[in-house]
Amino acid sequence: LMTWKKNCSSCCLLSYRSDQKMIQKVNCSERIMWKYSDPALHIYPVDLEDEGNYTCEIANSEGNFNFFSSLTVIVPPTVTLIPDQSRVAVCQASAAKPAADISWIPASNQSTEEEFHHPNGTVTRVSYFGWANSTFPSVTCLVTHPATNHTLLLDLTYTSHRLLYLLIGAPAIVVAVVGVISCLIFRCRGESLDE
Repeated sequence: LMTWKKNCSSCCLLSYRSDQKMIQKVNCSERIMWKYSDPALHIYPVDLEDEGNYTCEIANSEGNFNFFSSLTVIVPPTVTLIPDQSRVAVCQASAAKPAADISWIPASNQSTEEEFHHPNGTVTRVSYFGWANSTFPSVTCLVTHPATNHTLLLDLTYTSHRLLYLLIGAPAIVVAVVGVISCLIFRCRGESLDE
């Protein structure tokens, strides 16, 4: 018998009895499954609510064994870089966990940053780069995060000429990259389950 459970009172419990090829699920969503080829807990797609500590319990002829795993969910940011009407480049890394870092090329002491914490544990960072008095032809926003890195370029010479057009109602050009959360598979290390 192998049992996976998240360590909280009303969380999912998933057990597999190999001699009868029987699975039992209690309080588990459809995203949490048993992977037959290698008796493992399979979570797809992974969600922020899946974060926490998990225990794998194995009972066989050799005895009872417990294995512990901790799941930390990393969420890549959605990234945008746009000019605003006051000649400021706005680089935003939205809904990331942990928060993404934003830097600029060329480096500027004039850039400012805001941070917004969301109830689900993600963070949005917004960085502002003033270019009204800049002689640089472009500015680059660098977004670094454990899950992904992004480099976004804003052409200031083109933007300067197009800014008036943007102000009278044409849509701004937005560069966006959406992160993908893949699946997670936990495996228990232990003796054969066929005994």
